[in-house]
Amino acid sequence: MSKLLDVQDLHVAFGGKEVVHGISFELAAGEKLALVGESGSGKTVTALSLLRLLPDADVSGRALFAPGEGQGGGQPRDLLGLSERQLRGVRGKDVAMIFQEPMTALNPLFPVGDQIAEVLELHEAMSSAAAHEAAVQLLAETGIPDPKRRAMAFPHQLSGGQRQRAMIAMALACKPRLLLADEPTTALDVTLRVQILDLLDALAARHGMSVLIITHDLNLVKRFADRVAVMENGHIVEQGRVAEVFGAPQHAYTRKLIDSRPTRDPAEVAPRTAEAPVLKAQGLRVIYPVPLPGIRGWFSKGRFVAVQGADLQVRPGETLGIVGESGSGKSTLALAVLGLLPHEGALQVDGQGWSGGSANRALRRFVQVVFQDPFSSLSPRMTIEEIVGEGLTVHDSTLVEAQRRERVVQALAEVGLGESQFPGLLARYPHEFSGGQRQRIAIARALIVQPQLLVLDEPTSALDVTIQKQVLALLQRLQRERGLSYLLITHDVEVIRAMAHRVMVMKDGAVLEAGEVDRVLDAPQDPYTRKLVAAALDV
Repeated sequence: MSKLLDVQDLHVAFGGKEVVHGISFELAAGEKLALVGESGSGKTVTALSLLRLLPDADVSGRALFAPGEGQGGGQPRDLLGLSERQLRGVRGKDVAMIFQEPMTALNPLFPVGDQIAEVLELHEAMSSAAAHEAAVQLLAETGIPDPKRRAMAFPHQLSGGQRQRAMIAMALACKPRLLLADEPTTALDVTLRVQILDLLDALAARHGMSVLIITHDLNLVKRFADRVAVMENGHIVEQGRVAEVFGAPQHAYTRKLIDSRPTRDPAEVAPRTAEAPVLKAQGLRVIYPVPLPGIRGWFSKGRFVAVQGADLQVRPGETLGIVGESGSGKSTLALAVLGLLPHEGALQVDGQGWSGGSANRALRRFVQVVFQDPFSSLSPRMTIEEIVGEGLTVHDSTLVEAQRRERVVQALAEVGLGESQFPGLLARYPHEFSGGQRQRIAIARALIVQPQLLVLDEPTSALDVTIQKQVLALLQRLQRERGLSYLLITHDVEVIRAMAHRVMVMKDGAVLEAGEVDRVLDAPQDPYTRKLVAAALDV
């Protein structure tokens, strides 16, 4: 195959500090190359530097891009040596990019059809009407149902999978020869990941397009890519055919990544099933009012049943996993358990009726939560001492400052954070820590009031595989030592298999299947459960 992109001795620095150290790699026409590594390894910076989308960066080296049909000359162009005006003709037309989070990459003020049409008007000199018609066709090609109507929708009116498809439609509008895909499936459910990968695979084959995919998802790499380059701290430490690198990794870092799958705690203590449940729900329903169309909406509201009569219980020391796609109702169920949503049906915590609010303040310390994204769940204006110790001001208000600080230090030490590693730890702010460290701070905040039940809402989905394994190991150790119970909300079947004792499968607000984790995942009875398990094995 002919060479499409040849990156030679690429260096990227910010403020004199180099973050990419002279890497080199090639990409053939029609080939799919995965750039793999943890956050901070330099893989996204590498991709962005190829299109010079890092305005404050000092970039050197060469990125030779082969000419296309009709471009004449036959000599590759150095993307790093082009003027800004020349690059504007390359971006979106010859080289396109799919960004990690479509909600922030898409303009919230314009319908997605207009945003796709803008690319066609700019690069293909189409009329407005022709560009909008082509945008609808592109949306249809990516598999969005009712594309004409969806083209008129704003980004917030689309689901996560539909927004990602709209981003793909925009990237493919001008039939680029190279697609840079930055974590295109990280925020998606496992079934949607399979759909997006199949879509990219089919479109790449149809258009003869090369793909440079940036990811930390090794299952995705095995399923999608032809070759892989492994990055650590700004260096490419290993590259080659996917089967060869994964089958016989030569570098210790590659072996570390491959060995970072979630695993069950070998010292796991069995749940205390003879004791009364710490959480029990019967016929739990959550209903949202929704506006009705037309004049009826002036006088009354409709009803959307987000959770349809769920029955569940969690015993001391037990983890109940709730798995399902986005929109299945699992996070709504978690919010009801936390007393943060009004609900119907019976809900008991520690044998007492539970509705949340001030009436249950004494029980509030009994149930705590760890959210999906620790950066957004930790206040950027509070120090670590204030964040972790905040619960004590409510539930142990008699403590003096020295006692409260001692409890904060103890909670942080329990999750593996101490002054020896981080001088001035208590006075620091969340932005001074990595994603995994912030999640440990969030866990310390939940533990400091000595709860018996933790609601874990996608606690590792925003983390790299190695950090994910560390956080799961920490949660397993805390459960073993403290006898904690967990209600684990996730769409990751591997995390469920590693953590849960029992599992509930939800779809469209209903519980389709429940039981012991091995029985449900190894011999699923419901077609939807079989689909989830098969999708998890497929990526």
